[in-house]
Amino acid sequence: MPLAQSNYWLTTTSMPAATTGEFPSSADVAVIGAGFTGLSAAHTLAKRGVKVVVLESNTIGWGASSRNGGMVLTGLKLSPETLADRYGLERTRQMYAASLSSINLLEQIVREENIDCNFSRCGHLEVASKQSHFDSYARAVEFIASEFRHRLDIIPRNKLHEEIGSSLYYGGMLDESSAGVNPASYVRGLATAALRAGAAIYENATVRQIEHTTRATDQGFAVRTDRGSLFVRDILVGTSGYTTAVTQELQKKVIPIGSFIIATERLSDSLARELSPRNRMIFDSKHFLHYYRLTPDNRMLFGGRAAFFPETNNTIGRSARILGRDMVEVFPQLRDTPIAYAWGGTLDFCFDTMPHAGVINGIHFALGYAGHGVAMATYLGSKMAERILGSREEIPYATIPFPGAPLGRYNGRPWFLAFAGAYYKVLDWIS
Repeated sequence: MPLAQSNYWLTTTSMPAATTGEFPSSADVAVIGAGFTGLSAAHTLAKRGVKVVVLESNTIGWGASSRNGGMVLTGLKLSPETLADRYGLERTRQMYAASLSSINLLEQIVREENIDCNFSRCGHLEVASKQSHFDSYARAVEFIASEFRHRLDIIPRNKLHEEIGSSLYYGGMLDESSAGVNPASYVRGLATAALRAGAAIYENATVRQIEHTTRATDQGFAVRTDRGSLFVRDILVGTSGYTTAVTQELQKKVIPIGSFIIATERLSDSLARELSPRNRMIFDSKHFLHYYRLTPDNRMLFGGRAAFFPETNNTIGRSARILGRDMVEVFPQLRDTPIAYAWGGTLDFCFDTMPHAGVINGIHFALGYAGHGVAMATYLGSKMAERILGSREEIPYATIPFPGAPLGRYNGRPWFLAFAGAYYKVLDWIS
């Protein structure tokens, strides 16, 4: 089968029909972006009787929500020790608890809305690329157990074959609470649930301008889109790595970074079991990391930051070659296995590598998931919707500083990505 520059996940499902008919002149809330964040928010709002419209530049689930590895992970991009040093232990406890709650919320939505998306609490395995990385796992496991009452397990090198069919690594750290999902099927189910609850979703409705305005006695926003203009009381932005200059203050705080994935042809059951005996979500300990898993139909899905720049035909093609080489280094058993699919997506990193939620210029937002967005975007979309509804529940990611670029030298165009990629490769070499 020849390599297709296309998203494997989208071959397994189809998105629901978006809202048709006349574009509304007003609504209670406009949600920008029909991905995990926006659809979760719309679902929460519509279930409470709010008139909510979702404005999507492309089609439902078009962005990173359907292009990721489908890993539903505990924790955050930064280690708990780093978070505790930066934010203090109590705030870190709240953040870690929120990461666990985010998976519970996703599982609850899947169950209550009967979403067929191959959700499974299969656990995740971090594998150590160096001995020093493995040595740090013991400290992390002890810290997380004592401070967060959450269990992780150390897998020594001589037991690692029970988890992964590769001899490349020095050991592993296992968290049984993480899960796997078909992200395209999940975003389809989330959109279907939001539509069923009464939300409207308009595709090809790129937002061009947002202005504060007053209509009669109501204060709100005039939103101009490619489909028409409308007045809304509140706005929630859930555009992540695809944030534009329409919300410039947010764009200047978000770095769009490319992440790329390949998927092989289907493997035999015996080879699939050899590569991943327990069907974990797996990623390595490097800064310039790789992540991989089996798909429900026994393909090896292998991803990573092969290029930092967002997806184009050129970056996808180049990344597919790099990832194919790296996959065989991890799994020599796949040397003669054809790659059937290659695709890319754009992640949203903030300058502190943290998720953020809150209000800026009167506009609600949630973004900055740094590769941990399947569950966290679902969680923060719902929590920010509750905030719009009047909830005063504290959201830990809404209480931390939200830094911009050093010296303010960033306008949303990440000219420095090539340097960042080189920097992280050096860190991997010396760490």
